Amino acid sequence: MRYPDLDIDLLRCFATVVAEGGFTAAGHALGLTQSAISLKIKRLEDLLGKRVFERTSRALSLTADGEVLQVYARRLLALNDEAVRRMIAAPVRGRLRLGVADHFVPQQLAGILSRFAHTYPDLHLEVEVGRSQELRAACERGALDLAIAKRRDGEQSGTLISTETLVWVAAEGFELADPADAGLSLRLAMLPAGCMFRDRALTTLARANIANEVVYTSASLLGVIAAVQAGLAVTVLSRSTLPPGLRELPALPRLGTADMAVFGDAGGRMALVSPLVGFIRDSLEATLGLRPAP
Repeated sequence: MRYPDLDIDLLRCFATVVAEGGFTAAGHALGLTQSAISLKIKRLEDLLGKRVFERTSRALSLTADGEVLQVYARRLLALNDEAVRRMIAAPVRGRLRLGVADHFVPQQLAGILSRFAHTYPDLHLEVEVGRSQELRAACERGALDLAIAKRRDGEQSGTLISTETLVWVAAEGFELADPADAGLSLRLAMLPAGCMFRDRALTTLARANIANEVVYTSASLLGVIAAVQAGLAVTVLSRSTLPPGLRELPALPRLGTADMAVFGDAGGRMALVSPLVGFIRDSLEATLGLRPAP
C-alpha cells in the first residue's frame, strides 16, 4: 500500500496553530488569514482521513490523533529545517568555546549539539557544562567565548533564547507535609548558594510562610535530581526538563519563569554565533514544543 506524502507546509501550519493556541494567532505568525489557516488544516485532515483538532465556539484542542501527529510533526519539521540549513547555509568555520548551564535542557543538549556538529562540520565547538554564574564569569575573563545561562531576575542583558516556566518537582511517591503541622518543614535539594533557582525557591517559600530546610546540596544538577528521585527532598526545575520519575507539585506556590540567554562577545563572533543560536532555538521548538524567544 502506498501512503500519501505529508506536506511540510501543512505540518508547519498545524504546528503553528498548536504553538499559538488558535487559527487567528497562527495566521498572524505565518502572515496568513484565518480562512487560509482553516483551509490548510482541512487539507491536512483530508489527507490523513482524521480530525486533528476539536473545535468549539470557545476552545480549540487537539484530538487524540492530533496529539500523535504533533510528535511526528515536530520531528519532521526539525529534520526538514536541518536539511535545508545544511544545504543552503553559508560555510561556517572557526572555533567556539561554549559554556552551557546545567539547567538548560539537560536531556536534549547532547543530541542538539551532535546534530549541530554534523550540520556545521567545519565549526569546532568546545563545550563546558556548569553553573550559570561560573560560566558567565568565565566569559568575562576570556576563558569562554559564549555561555548559555540564566538571566538574573530583572536582568535584560544577553541574547534571549527561551523563557521557561519553573515548577516544584518531587518523586512520584513523595508526600508533602501538612502545612498545618508546625513541626514539619519542606525538605529541599538545591544547588549551592548563588543559584537563581535556589534563591527563587527560598524567597517564594518565605513569602508564603512555608517552613523549609535545605537537606541536600550538590554542585551538580544531576546530583540534585538523583536526591529528588530517591524521595529525599523537593527541588525546582524548568517544566520542559522534567526527568523521568519526577512529578510537578502544583500545591506549592508558583515560581514564575526564568530566561535563558546567550552571554559573551556575540557581536564580535556573530558569523559563528548566529547559526548556533538559530539551531538551538529551532531544536527547542521541535523537540520540546517550547516557543523560543523572538
